Amino acid sequence: MLSKVNSISLIGIEGFVVNIEVDIQNGLPVFNMVGLPDMIIKESKERVRAAIKNSGYEFPLGKITVNFAPADLKKEGPHFDLAIAVGILLSNNAMDLFDTRECIFIGELSLNGEVRGVKGILPMVLEAKRSKYKRVFIPCDNKNELAYVRDIEILPLSTLNELVEYINGEILLDRVEFMDNSLKKRVQYDMDFNEVKGQKLAKRAIEVASSGGHNIIMIGPPGGGKTMLSQRIPTILPFLDYNQSIEVTRIYSISGLLKEKGQIVLETPFRNPHHTASTASIIGGGSNPMPGEVSLAHNGVLFLDELPEFRRDALEALRQPMEDGRVSISRAKGKYTYPARFMLVASMNPCPCGFYGYQLKQCKCSEVQIRSYLNRVSGPLLDRIDIHVSVEPVQFDEINNNIVEESSESIRLRVEKARIAQQERFSGETIQNNAQMKTKHLKKYCALDNKGEALLKVAFKSMSLSTRAYSKILKISRTIADMDASINIEEKHIAEALQYRILDRKYWG
Repeated sequence: MLSKVNSISLIGIEGFVVNIEVDIQNGLPVFNMVGLPDMIIKESKERVRAAIKNSGYEFPLGKITVNFAPADLKKEGPHFDLAIAVGILLSNNAMDLFDTRECIFIGELSLNGEVRGVKGILPMVLEAKRSKYKRVFIPCDNKNELAYVRDIEILPLSTLNELVEYINGEILLDRVEFMDNSLKKRVQYDMDFNEVKGQKLAKRAIEVASSGGHNIIMIGPPGGGKTMLSQRIPTILPFLDYNQSIEVTRIYSISGLLKEKGQIVLETPFRNPHHTASTASIIGGGSNPMPGEVSLAHNGVLFLDELPEFRRDALEALRQPMEDGRVSISRAKGKYTYPARFMLVASMNPCPCGFYGYQLKQCKCSEVQIRSYLNRVSGPLLDRIDIHVSVEPVQFDEINNNIVEESSESIRLRVEKARIAQQERFSGETIQNNAQMKTKHLKKYCALDNKGEALLKVAFKSMSLSTRAYSKILKISRTIADMDASINIEEKHIAEALQYRILDRKYWG
């Protein structure tokens, strides 16, 4: 007898429906799988066989053929176990006839028939919803992850027996209810900007960067507070909205990094890879391509501490996702695309000893050592970083005073106000903040008055700015104007933006 059931497979974070056909004929016992299943799926025949027997059902002794369609696309993962078992039970008349045309089955089976949680359940269910399926059966362990998906019936399972009893009409399953108000819960951070003494210039630059989504690099001697400042940037960024949370959760779901049994991601991502990380771990890839740090930082912050210590090829590979907001990984078995729209925050010392250009302590490095160290960061990469800021060590009087520093909460309110202005401006566009503006947006939204244009013209010649640097200054100026609630970009906004583009001339000029 022939039966047909449906499941989902993934290419990157995008899913496609897989039609699983199970045919059982008389003959010598054999279990064949066709349709480009990977080794994990081929191993599922033993899991499915044991799960069916240990759940109290008869496993057929004839010739079993399982076909995965479309046959020309590679299928991966253990989540097909449940669909294969359902197909075999239907073909063997082990349960009542059931219309599976509008159902999707996702889940890994243990040998005793339990349904285990799987990676990537959220993008799978979203694809089922997009493909107009009405019902999806999923593992109980994944139900929290799906509590924010509307307009599709989601039925969690603990065992294979539960599914058979439900199909036979013996029990009812509790569907996953949509948690409409849960995103109103706000994240509590265990650090705050009011813990950072002094550093007014750096704080201002970070607020500008956060308000417009701009990349920023902090350069200065050790102990100046570069890492301390960077770690607190998520505390002043706007909270993730519903769509952003779903985007981030999809990436973390396929990576297996969700906490609390699949709870949706509410925190702004902050990724801090070690400088020994490989290119594949930062950009993404591997034999079975997975998202890298740039994708895990999507809608959040990618912090690269001690930037020159990272591998040169890893740093150069950042250039494409910084421009395009996505990573494309090509392999023989397919092309994988992951979103990677992040705010790059980098920090570095100006030389190996850290004190080059610092007046209160003499640098011990030779000129060759300094040049070699700084040249680890290439000009094209540095040109893609919008804001360059110097971070000097805080003096004793600043540390020892009783001045109450501004809190992250009050800074975030200003950042959110600037972001709201940008969202209103770009409501009919495909971008969300000033850092994402293209050439057509610059012409439309970054018109200068005569004084501002004259100042920028002088700076362009005297600073030997590239076309990209010119665009970056316009974007930063637009952000500063938004922070001032100014419709037009004024001369003072251009002047402040230029201050954030001169530090590279000090060290690399």
